[in-house]
Amino acid sequence: MCKVYTPYAHAKSIFEIEIDFYKKHGIKTVLSDLDNTLDSYKTKTPSANVVSFKQLLEENGIELFIISNNTGKRVQEYANALGVRYASAVGKPFARKLIRKLKEAQIDLKTAVMIGDQTVTDIASANRARILCILTDKIVKEDQPTTHFNRLFDRPIRRHLKRKGKLIDWRER
Repeated sequence: MCKVYTPYAHAKSIFEIEIDFYKKHGIKTVLSDLDNTLDSYKTKTPSANVVSFKQLLEENGIELFIISNNTGKRVQEYANALGVRYASAVGKPFARKLIRKLKEAQIDLKTAVMIGDQTVTDIASANRARILCILTDKIVKEDQPTTHFNRLFDRPIRRHLKRKGKLIDWRER
């Protein structure tokens, strides 16, 4: 299996990762996917869980920055309601546009971690950009219609990674 789909670590959700993990790894920016990583794609405004998460990061000097393939309007409205910066339509699984947008935002890739729920988009783009990455499980059952196609590839990749012992829990890193 291609290393591009192998995350640095795995977590059940973005919310279970403790602040000490970020500090231990020198993380200053959490680059988070939006849909099914932070909230459901149907959620227009941040949930209380996401607001608390963002506040916890801020209190510890860590910025939350949303990275999404979704349209500008959906991501902009959500990010503005949360009070965070964002980049939309980044073209994951490719890295060129992602790197450009992060450089424009003056994000140091060496002190960032990408967290997302898809191997074929989030993890692949992070690895191609040489950004530390954590794979999460979906937080809700439903996906956008366009994501169903990605899941056809994601499921066997996850099974392979798990079988080979390459889905390492974030606590072990």
